[in-house]
Amino acid sequence: MKYYCAPALWLFLISTPAAYSKNSYELDPIIVTANRLAESADESLTSVTVISQADIQRRQASNLEELLQGIQGLNMSNNGGEGKATSLFIRGTESDHILVLINGAKVGSASLGTTAFQHIPISQVDRIEIVRGPKSSLYGSEAIGGVIQIFTRKGGDKMKYFADVGVGSYQRISTSAGLSGGGDNGWFNVSVDRINTDGFDACRGKPSPGGAGCFTDEPDSDGYTRLSSALRFGYRLNHQTDADFYLLHTTGDNQYDGSFVNESEFVQQLFGGKIAYSINNSLNMSLSYSQSIDESDNLKDSGFQSRFKTKRQSVSIQGDVYFLRNQSLSGGIDYLNDIVDGNISYEETERMNVGIFAQYQGEVFSNDYQLSFRADENEQFGTHTTGGIAVGRSLNRNLRLFSSIGTAYKSPTFNELYFPSYGNPKLDPEKSWSVETGFIGKINNGKWSINLFNTQIENLIVYDAASSSPKNIEKTQIYGVELALTAHIRQWRFSTNITIIDPINKSNAAKEDRTLPRRAKQSLQFDVDYEKQKYQFGSSVQVMGKRYDDLANTRELDAYATIDLRAKLNISKDWQIQTRMNNLFNKEYETASYFNQIGRSYLVSLRFEH
Repeated sequence: MKYYCAPALWLFLISTPAAYSKNSYELDPIIVTANRLAESADESLTSVTVISQADIQRRQASNLEELLQGIQGLNMSNNGGEGKATSLFIRGTESDHILVLINGAKVGSASLGTTAFQHIPISQVDRIEIVRGPKSSLYGSEAIGGVIQIFTRKGGDKMKYFADVGVGSYQRISTSAGLSGGGDNGWFNVSVDRINTDGFDACRGKPSPGGAGCFTDEPDSDGYTRLSSALRFGYRLNHQTDADFYLLHTTGDNQYDGSFVNESEFVQQLFGGKIAYSINNSLNMSLSYSQSIDESDNLKDSGFQSRFKTKRQSVSIQGDVYFLRNQSLSGGIDYLNDIVDGNISYEETERMNVGIFAQYQGEVFSNDYQLSFRADENEQFGTHTTGGIAVGRSLNRNLRLFSSIGTAYKSPTFNELYFPSYGNPKLDPEKSWSVETGFIGKINNGKWSINLFNTQIENLIVYDAASSSPKNIEKTQIYGVELALTAHIRQWRFSTNITIIDPINKSNAAKEDRTLPRRAKQSLQFDVDYEKQKYQFGSSVQVMGKRYDDLANTRELDAYATIDLRAKLNISKDWQIQTRMNNLFNKEYETASYFNQIGRSYLVSLRFEH
């Protein structure tokens, strides 16, 4: 399927008379990720999904991977259960084409180029914003597929505290506790979280020669232990100035199957802060700093094998000017320095990038516009410029349309370039071009959306089995459509979404079109929840189409469907009992060849919140 309607829609939007002002739209949650400014989700000219604190509590997800499963436009691959390597793919792009932010700070491994979602504690997450589509024109490298921003608990107002203890399958025990407050002008939140599970056999791989999967056969339980702590605090100094600071620290031990290493002792840490100053009602300035650390000691049968440590330091200055009616200009400078350390010898161990960006947002002749431009100077790959244009229009009080065009790029990671006996220093940066058309509608008790998109990527970096190293492929094309519907009927809440993508390798070397690996072409999620004052119950159904595990499409992974159940009972105002049953019918399936997935399992928790 191919979509060429976006350019034509631009002309339609410009020429169609407006039926109502966007301000008559019922306001959705306020988002900041889509354009680095606070705005209503209804006003955004980008496809955005917001997972609120209420959503997190309703779905009772025990980890971030469970929470993100089934989100429209997202595919997920997991290497054998909780705590194991988890990859996300937005709209068929690569797993390292997602920019991940925590409280505005860029995180992830500089060597791998991905973020360890499996190590982020869900108990310390307040909300998540998922932006689908290219955002390099605002954020720089990595945002080819989109941006995921995680906000930690903030606090404020009166003193609150919570505690939670849960037990489940595979000897899983989880505990968390937190305290927050701050009054009218301040805020603070401090919380701790611990998880321990014996797990199950992560991989049933085949040893070499002719190896596959994890290239070994170790039929044992692969456990996971994690201890996390979080601190966030800030104060509004006056009507013009406020400051916000945060710290997130996680340590743990992860066991898995592998021929070279089968255990990792890891540390993940992020700290940073932001100072915002409003000079007047028309001019705001902000300064932020952050440092994230990703570190692991890797073992084989308890014997030390290797150590990796990467550090990402970033500084950002941004100014926002508001003028006339519904007009704004934003601009700023981003500085990023990636450092790789450990006992592995890399040809290069540090890389600096400076980006300058500018953005205009405004309403002209009843159309909403967003224009963005960015220039990044990378000390290794030189200058890259990216841009984006979006236009939207509300046709009546129940229908809004938008269309966008954007470019993006991504620099190769240190591992792709320099990892011993693997890296390819001749790799070129990846570049992309995307076009999207979106329709957003409202019904009496809910809303719906349809998004059609087309992304072309040049120089996509993939693993070449022939040379046992990464390489660039000339052209990749991804077509797709996302459909979503949410409705509330009395005490019932229904939501469903369908994503259909066609991510194909169209390079000359492929000889014929091949599907990019580990992406399901079709996916469906259906959720239903019923809630009264004292109890709640619900169910999630997930259907995933078949996928391939290799670039040549010789290893096919079957389609599958799973059903999850959940229930909650409010014992009193402050006490709750929650229970969740995953994979009710014990479906066996794989998202990566030879890596086992969780079977029928349960989790029961007791929660106190006051």
